[in-house]
Amino acid sequence: MNLRDVLLMRIAQNGPISLADYMAECLLHPTHGYYTCHMPFGVEGDFITAPEVSQMFGELIGLCLAQCWMEQGRPQQFTLAELGPGRGTLMADALRATRGIDGFHAAARITLIEASPRLKVLQQQMLSDYEIDTLGSVTDLPDRPLFAIANEFFDALPIRQFSRSETNWRETQVGAQNDQLAMGYGPELPQPALAYRLAETKPGDVVEYSPAAAPVIHEVGGRINRHGGAALIIDYGAWRSLGDTFQAVRAHQPADPLVDPGQADLTAHVDFEALAEAAPCAHTRLTPQGVFLERLGITQRAQSLAEHLSGPALETHIAGHRRLTHPDEMGNLFKVMGLFPNDGPPPPGLEK
Repeated sequence: MNLRDVLLMRIAQNGPISLADYMAECLLHPTHGYYTCHMPFGVEGDFITAPEVSQMFGELIGLCLAQCWMEQGRPQQFTLAELGPGRGTLMADALRATRGIDGFHAAARITLIEASPRLKVLQQQMLSDYEIDTLGSVTDLPDRPLFAIANEFFDALPIRQFSRSETNWRETQVGAQNDQLAMGYGPELPQPALAYRLAETKPGDVVEYSPAAAPVIHEVGGRINRHGGAALIIDYGAWRSLGDTFQAVRAHQPADPLVDPGQADLTAHVDFEALAEAAPCAHTRLTPQGVFLERLGITQRAQSLAEHLSGPALETHIAGHRRLTHPDEMGNLFKVMGLFPNDGPPPPGLEK
């Protein structure tokens, strides 16, 4: 029995399920889930994240957080955490770039927040030179200064999706039609969580939100507010959700999210406003990834690395720099928001 059969059986017994439930099953089902059974990252996977494009991304992220650590008085024990660390590439690059910063590694407790058993193994292999703590949830993070990275983490959290009627909302659901999975709508109902959106939307508009996102950011921001630290949230999305952004990617191409569930990556754009409002600490302005990386010095780093390269390696390096920063590629599509203590400065490269 595959995941499609499992879902059809569930729908036959209990009725249509929300898009959030569908995403959760497709991504994290214990035996059929995408992150349980597949290697999604890299050229041979389904998509490439910024750390896989170039080592410069993780290096600059690591140096940014190290600068935050220094500006906050170099706390002698802190958590250096990554949420959804993939293969561990970003963390490995960040640690390599910061190993020369006096006291930083000695004070850091490297912590990965990961739900996938398969990815946990790969992360331990990638970071085998370091002592690593792996946690299943941000609620397990210790109460001490927290310097955290969340790169393409929130886009994979399950969303609920609603279409506006005249005065209420109809939720997108996944049901069955002719023994196939099919999209439909639930009944028209008020949605208290979306009441504030009625004044600025019109009938037919689509609004999405992730029920799981606010608790995560509340835990991260709470530790930063109480104990110090900073967080860098990097993802595609906008300040406020509007429109249908639910998508599937398979073999680097758009795919039908209802075909072969569990075989493709499912994501949605991040509502950064919702994250900012849920964080009990200060947040920065939303900044395009390309602008953020340029402020951190990516062009100078790219020029330095290029001095030692030639031929295809140099061409790949130049292409990686462009992909990370150019407005027509990841430079504008991805946004960066920082979290920091209410009485402290924002992370380098970002503004209040």
